[in-house]
Amino acid sequence: MDEQDGRLLEALQNNFPLSEKPYETIANSLQISCNELWDRVQRLISNGVIRRIGASLDSRKLGFCSTLAAVSCTADIVEKAAQTIGQFHEVTHSYLRNDNFNIWFTLIAVDEERIEYILEQIRTSLSLERSQVLNLPMKRLFKLNARFKVVP
Repeated sequence: MDEQDGRLLEALQNNFPLSEKPYETIANSLQISCNELWDRVQRLISNGVIRRIGASLDSRKLGFCSTLAAVSCTADIVEKAAQTIGQFHEVTHSYLRNDNFNIWFTLIAVDEERIEYILEQIRTSLSLERSQVLNLPMKRLFKLNARFKVVP
């Protein structure tokens, strides 16, 4: 990664333009061609430096409810559990942990009732006890400003 990659990453994280051609705007600000910018972005994605480019919206300000949830299931149904959880479009992401509660996921839904409905559907589909499904709604928000800076 060179200095130009660092400037590019900073622009993508901090100053992404809301325009019809945002990559053209960024390329102009970095004084490089659109082709060079796109090649750099693709290389950074291929190298795992960039995992995702997209908007991050505050679901609460949009009137939605969210929660962190977890299920405790046996190893023989982990695949089925992952498929069951993943079928709901309200699940934003999930991951497997090596713990008693081994599948963790976040839900963003129109209201608390929908969250409870989804968790109940997951619980009954997997024949889990109520104690095997956690609903951990946020009580207090701690927001990290996770911005990455390339240091020479």
